[in-house]
Amino acid sequence: MFVQRLSENWPSDARSATPTALPSSPDGFLAQLRTLTGMAGAGLVTSGMRWLEVDGAWPSSTFSPELLGPSGCLALPGDAVATFLLVVPVPSIDVSRGYWLLLWDNTPRPQDQANFLLARVTELVGHAAMDRRRAAETHRRYLVERASATARIGIWTCTLPDEVLSWSDGVYDLFELPRGSVVSRAQALKMYTPESRRRMQALRKQAIETLGDFNFDAEIITTTGKRRWMRITATVDGANGRATRIFGMKQDITEEKLLAENTRRMAETDALTGLANRALFQTRLNALCASEGADNMDALILVDLDRFKAINDELGHAQGDLCLLEAGRRLQACSPRAALVARIGGDEFAIIIERQTGQDPEAICASIVQAFERPIGLGSQQRRIGASVGMARRTGQDADALYRDADTALYRAKSAGRGTWRQHDAA
Repeated sequence: MFVQRLSENWPSDARSATPTALPSSPDGFLAQLRTLTGMAGAGLVTSGMRWLEVDGAWPSSTFSPELLGPSGCLALPGDAVATFLLVVPVPSIDVSRGYWLLLWDNTPRPQDQANFLLARVTELVGHAAMDRRRAAETHRRYLVERASATARIGIWTCTLPDEVLSWSDGVYDLFELPRGSVVSRAQALKMYTPESRRRMQALRKQAIETLGDFNFDAEIITTTGKRRWMRITATVDGANGRATRIFGMKQDITEEKLLAENTRRMAETDALTGLANRALFQTRLNALCASEGADNMDALILVDLDRFKAINDELGHAQGDLCLLEAGRRLQACSPRAALVARIGGDEFAIIIERQTGQDPEAICASIVQAFERPIGLGSQQRRIGASVGMARRTGQDADALYRDADTALYRAKSAGRGTWRQHDAA
């Protein structure tokens, strides 16, 4: 049987113009259908006999809107042009608006031929409408997949309680698995990092119990070993109070996470040395000193380079920067388990010691002084700069008081001739 696809704009919105102003294209659906059936004219109408499109000869009489019923019918209007009429409803997704196909001719048909034509045209219209719906659904899926790929989003479903997974291509691509392959939930869970897996399982369990939803950012390791971040959104469907499926989206946000991490690092890191900057130092000091119950803070150490100004003045700022870089490396080597090593000024550094590390602040101070007795290679020269160190143990004071205590000890070290360290006397 001849089956012709409906064009993308058929049926279209009703128009108020006269039918003669709405001809169909020569190779359009109406023209081909009229040729196939040997009819004089064909038209498409919507409710109230409003014409959308016409092909062939136009009948001189007006057809009654009463012919537009839920099923196909034959009519004999008795018109000079339209002595034979077929009316076939067109299946439509929009239930609020009906469409009908009309075929007319000036030659009557025997009853058996008329019934055959009605059945054939009805089947043809049904096939064409189904074909258009399939094409529209295929196009919709194509657009969804393209949009999902652009946004790095995948759709997923997991039936309950059997936990059978269904993924769109975007999810397979996110995990770097072959599209369409069978993946068990246990297999997928192994690709989450332990912390992300633990948190996701807890959120999922709660959502299933409450028929609720959740969203969070999870870290995974793909089949090729790449670390990626994805944003999971999930909703639980249920019947009679029992969960039947959980579904949602997974979006690749790796670049977003990296950008956020780089932005955070830039905001908290000294650009020259790579150590923490003054802002992060102050934040960490305040946080540790505020946790009175835990009493994690053990000591604060402040360090000034003794002869750094001479390096800048005599060798230039480029060599001065190299000196600061080496100073940062030596301070980190002297306090490898410190909570924080920071550059808080031009040639000023700070070290926060936590009690739980078991480090001896006095020993660290002595090792810093000793480390800076060794010369630093700057170009073709070896220069000794030395360091003055002040340390204060925390005995319950707040961040500001602790800093003042360490600064007082640093001042005493400088007054003692530099290249030494002093501890603040709490008494």
